[in-house]
Amino acid sequence: MTDQDAYQRALDNAERLLGQPLALPLANGEPPVGQDFRRLATVQTFGEAWPREGLDVRSRCLVSVAIAATLGTHEPLRGQLRIALHSGVTREEIVELFIHLAAYAGAARAFDSYQVVAAVFAERP
Repeated sequence: MTDQDAYQRALDNAERLLGQPLALPLANGEPPVGQDFRRLATVQTFGEAWPREGLDVRSRCLVSVAIAATLGTHEPLRGQLRIALHSGVTREEIVELFIHLAAYAGAARAFDSYQVVAAVFAERP
């Protein structure tokens, strides 16, 4: 498999998980090498980690939401929430995840990240 094949496979998997194409355009002023970062991160995440057979998609969704929320990485959390909802994880399950997260990662971190949850829920009334 060529590098381009691996990248296309990762993009196809990302689209399947998100329910829409993954768009990662360069920002104003960003050098062209930024596209290399996006390609490498996409291949590693959606081409290598997500397709593994050791966990089902639902479990990966819940783990990914918990990790992004615990780290406080709001943009990745937004994407992981969209993947989770698109993959059949319910809003109630996400709220339960955050109740559990508050106990183990701290209420402040959980509450901060939960603001992203509320915004993503509002996208899909």
